Amino acid sequence: MNKYKIKNIMNTELSYPKNKLNILLLEGVSKSAVDIFKKNGYKNIKYLDKALDDDELIKEIKKAHFIGIRSRTQLTAKILKHAEKLLSVGCFCIGVNQVNIDHCRKMGVPVFNAPHSNTRSVAELVLAEMVALYRGLVDKNEAAHKGEWLKSAVNSYEVRGKTLGIIGYGHIGSQLSILAEAFGIRVIYYDRVPKLPMGNAKQIENIDELLKESDFVSLHVPASDDTVDMMNKQKIKKMKKGAVLINASRGNVVDIKALVEQLKSGKILGAAIDVFPKEPASAKEKFTSPLQGLDNVILTPHIGGSTEEAQVNIGKEVAAKLVSYSDSGSTTGAVNFPAISLPQLVNRHRLLHIHKNKPGVLSEINTIMAESQTNILGQYLQTLPDTGYVVIDVDKENIAELFSKLSNIEGTIRCRVLY
Repeated sequence: MNKYKIKNIMNTELSYPKNKLNILLLEGVSKSAVDIFKKNGYKNIKYLDKALDDDELIKEIKKAHFIGIRSRTQLTAKILKHAEKLLSVGCFCIGVNQVNIDHCRKMGVPVFNAPHSNTRSVAELVLAEMVALYRGLVDKNEAAHKGEWLKSAVNSYEVRGKTLGIIGYGHIGSQLSILAEAFGIRVIYYDRVPKLPMGNAKQIENIDELLKESDFVSLHVPASDDTVDMMNKQKIKKMKKGAVLINASRGNVVDIKALVEQLKSGKILGAAIDVFPKEPASAKEKFTSPLQGLDNVILTPHIGGSTEEAQVNIGKEVAAKLVSYSDSGSTTGAVNFPAISLPQLVNRHRLLHIHKNKPGVLSEINTIMAESQTNILGQYLQTLPDTGYVVIDVDKENIAELFSKLSNIEGTIRCRVLY
């Protein structure tokens, strides 16, 4: 439970002053994030362009109130138990599988990400890889650099009129669908739930049917137990002969060994892989993959969302969410927390109470308010199965006594006076 020294003065900032809140940004997140923090009055920012090893991370996270990471940093339970002051985590990327979000929730720490800011970047990369593989651009480029002149139409095709099968029709899949149709490509897609098609795209009821029809198969699914080795040997064998497989989603979605076998057999024309089961922790670590050395495979180092535009947008989006939570208590966009959107107010105090979702907690909160004759100006509540989040706006000046009583309610995870 985090408790802060409270000043019993109306209209005075009651939680930590902004200049005492420590913000740790790792892995060279976009400087647009730094700009957002500074613009909103946060000055104590430590910015590093690399990931930290466990010992360094433990040392730094002990002091951090907010931490911003990308995909390399692993916030495990082992690391998080040292985060004594941590208020929130920002993942400056799409995925959050590098963070133990359940452990964060139990700590009362919301985790924010940027699920949509790089959708265009990923979609453009996939489309470029489709054209490159179908025209043999990788081989022809390499030959030209060696002085060879491979001017031939053999095994070189237009993408127009071909069929693209998209597995996972979310923000990236649907964006890819729009771009592909502009190229004259027929689009079909599979998703677990019914999704409204973009343009002339058609939803297919099962994956096997999609695999049999598609000249290109592009994967855009989340990381989950159900998607591990989704494209296994059996599934890859069901792909159309001469088809292309593209994975820009998660590294463990494709059985790499099975893919290598089907590429070498000639069943699959080519593949483009941007994510891998094991990726280097830094540029200094050597990258190895069974796919290396195959002429019909494009390997890229997890750069689907790595464009200047995407990184700037991600920096702005995630930093803004962290600022909003710090300034007002809003948890809109949190992946592991009850979502509450809140305005910033004046001439009142705001208390944040995070607790285990068990019977009687809200009743006890209201009893404390009634017994202390507190005038409640606003009360907001949202719950998840195991966690409740209550925000209370009051005009009571003796906020210290109220804070103390709320903090001692059984089941309290964290209680804060925001202002």
